[in-house]
This record gives sequence, structure tokens and C-alpha cells, in this order.
Amino acid sequence: MSKCQKSEERIRAPIVDHTQHDEVIEAQLGCKSSAAIPDADSRSEPEVNSPVTPESNDRLVATASYHFPNDVNEQDRLESQFDMLKCVFSGRNYFAPLSDPRYILDIGTGTGQWAIQMGDAFPKAEVQATDLSPIQPVSVPENVHFYIDDASDDDWILPPNHFDYIHTRVLLGCFRDFNTIIKRGLYYTKPGGYMESQEIMFTPYCDDESMSDRWPFLEWAGYVEKAATKAGRSMNVANRLKGWYEAAGFVDVQEKIYKLPINPWPEDRNLQKLGQMSEENWLACLSSFSMALFSRILDWKQEQIEVNSFLIRDLL
Repeated sequence: MSKCQKSEERIRAPIVDHTQHDEVIEAQLGCKSSAAIPDADSRSEPEVNSPVTPESNDRLVATASYHFPNDVNEQDRLESQFDMLKCVFSGRNYFAPLSDPRYILDIGTGTGQWAIQMGDAFPKAEVQATDLSPIQPVSVPENVHFYIDDASDDDWILPPNHFDYIHTRVLLGCFRDFNTIIKRGLYYTKPGGYMESQEIMFTPYCDDESMSDRWPFLEWAGYVEKAATKAGRSMNVANRLKGWYEAAGFVDVQEKIYKLPINPWPEDRNLQKLGQMSEENWLACLSSFSMALFSRILDWKQEQIEVNSFLIRDLL
């Protein structure tokens, strides 16, 4: 959360180092959650004029430069991921000290659940939410508006100093230069307003060095990052956000680190539940994050991708 004031390589298993962070939090199960099951008419496949590209396994990818799917399977994953993060954050949707925001922007809204809940929480605010694909519900609060837009465009077609609060969440690998998105956010944020990003560190970390460098999931994450970096869209942005915000000119930049298990290994029952949700999310990510990046960038064949995903799924 930041305040605006105008003025084939193997990746080694990293060890957690929190010494430079403001706050490190053991994630706790902070809400009741179940898999989201939207009404039949609350979501849709991309419209005919939506820029989609079929991949070799018939999953739809939004654009040639966006390497993740936007089909119904991915929409289900995004809904479940939203539930997971809501629990990680003890039911909170934001951490900025908002009081009476009038203009809110959600960049890369996905299925739009965050924007919808913010519209309900702040009925006097106008909530604008953008995405590359029209996969959001039709029935939403009157103060919530979805737009098909690419935040990487130079001009957001909005007046400067407009928003009280700008939000991004889990947009790793989406932008060629995430730093530029933050700089533009400063331009469009009111003096005294806030911008906040919530990201998952893509490379898994380990507290006690028990994670092998040859763990297939770690190797898979390394291949994904290699492909994403080659495409100019690194997956590991979470650990750079604070520096980017400060360099852009935001003040009072605060960082919170939440430790989230990859699977239900902890003895603590709350962490086990979060680990279960996290494992389900990562299992769904195997296909979502692999197909386009591995085929387009690494020139893997579909069979090779599927075998790799099967192996990791079996061992995760």
C-alpha cells in the first residue's frame, strides 16, 4: 500500500529472508470459504470480438502478448484464488486507510469479484475495473463499471489526479514493465490517494532449506520464469514492488509479507486449510501457466507439456 504525494538453467531453492521487509505475517484462515459456483449467466466465454487465440489444447488465450488463458476453467481458478486470498488477508479486500473514496480503479480485474465487493462496500464510490477480456458478471452494483482496456497502453484516457485508490492483484507475468504501470498509477492518483498491489511470489521459498533444488515443482517454476522473462514479462515481481513504488514517487510505502503454504503440510489446522486452497490453485496453474509460455517461447510440444504437468501434479 503506497500513498501518493506529488513532489535450461536450474533455479536454486531460495531461503526465506525477511530482514528487509516491514512486516512478515503467518497467514491464518480468516474467513469461511467454499469454491465459487457462479450462476449460469454470471460469466461468459469471450465475445466474438474479443482478441482471443486458441492454443494447441483448445484453451483460449486473451491475446498474442498475454500468455494465460481466459476460458471457463481459468475463470473458475480466478474465483477460487480470490477466495483463497480473501482468507489469507483475514477477510480484507484492501489495506489502504480508505474512508470515503469516490473514484476507485481495479487494473486487471479478471472475473471482477474484487470490484463488485468494493462497489458494495463503498456505494458512493464509482468503481472502474479493466481487463483484456469480457469475462465479468452482467448483474453488478450500479456503481461498478467494467471496461475492456489494456493498462500497458500509454494513455488511460482519463484525467490526471483522478482516482482516490488504484488496485492491482496477482498480475505477475502480465506486463512487459510493471514498473511503468506503477508510474502511470501515480499520474492518475489524486494527491493524498493510494495505490496498492497484492502479488504472489512465484518462485517457492523455504524456511529451513528442506526443499531440494531438483523438486519438480521448483523446476517447473524455473521454466515458467525463464519463458516469461524471455517474453519480457517476469513472474517474480512481488519482491520488487516496494522499490518500484518508492522510485515512482509514492511516499509512506508499506509492505506486508504473508507466508502461504504451497500444500497442506503444516500441523496447524488453519494453515492446513490454506495450504489445501493453495495446492488446488497451483494444480490449476500448471496448465494455465504452461501451455502458451512453453509452446510459444520454449518451443515445447503439447505432449511434452502435458507429461511435465502430469509429473508435477502427481508429486505436488
